[in-house]
Amino acid sequence: MEPPASSSAQEARKALGKRLAEIREASGLTKRALSATLGWHESKASRFESGTRAPSERDLRDWCRACEAEDQAEDLITTARGIEGMYVEWRKMERHGLKWAQQSALPLWERTEHFRFYSPWLIPGPIQTGAYIKALLTSIRDRRGLIDDVDSAVEVRLEKQKIVYTPRTFAILLEESALYHRVGGTEVMAGQLGYLLSAMALPRVSLGIIPRDLDRPLMPVEGFFMFDDHTVKVELVSAHLTVVQKHELAMYAKTFTELKELAVYGAAARELITTAIESLG
Repeated sequence: MEPPASSSAQEARKALGKRLAEIREASGLTKRALSATLGWHESKASRFESGTRAPSERDLRDWCRACEAEDQAEDLITTARGIEGMYVEWRKMERHGLKWAQQSALPLWERTEHFRFYSPWLIPGPIQTGAYIKALLTSIRDRRGLIDDVDSAVEVRLEKQKIVYTPRTFAILLEESALYHRVGGTEVMAGQLGYLLSAMALPRVSLGIIPRDLDRPLMPVEGFFMFDDHTVKVELVSAHLTVVQKHELAMYAKTFTELKELAVYGAAARELITTAIESLG
């Protein structure tokens, strides 16, 4: 049984299945005839076309060969690889350790010009301190039973954070509750919250905080990270979700805008951070 996938992945599989059906129909083959040619059960071709089963690279090459459409095989394979990356279990992403997982995110960060992050529980990556990062990654290592490469993973993460000093823009929204989750203990949190006050002064960083005593017109939503207008990343308990479908991206963009209107900025945000620091005792 295949793992659950995001609606983005499901829609993308359906679109790939439609392309396969079009290639088959253009060749004049029925599903039965195609399956017979390839030695498949007819239901296999049906599942590919309906998007309920993901074809392997060999399946795609065989399909194109049977339909005399070999010139389309590479494009289909590239599309299928992209779909596979939409829903990735942590155990697969982190099988080579946390350093490798951190490095795998670098290309997306480097090609992004406008970042929009909404975080209800944690301080997000671009404005984390080294000590906060280490505490988070240590917790992840222990919870998931990973190899111990935390220190090298922290180095990669800190190097990645230098992006906030480049000509890019960062719009970051935090729930006030994120200021009170003591990651790494009192000293680490004091340093992290103090750094938030400094990060607010960075010319390309907009930091908004949504007060926790606010009457909420919106139902709570998961934390998410938007990269320009083409990609959203969501971290689930078991997996890493990538959203690329346009209608879903539009929903996240709209939600971010609505949440942004609930946040306070400037002096009001600094006051909330200062109060959180004072609560550490």
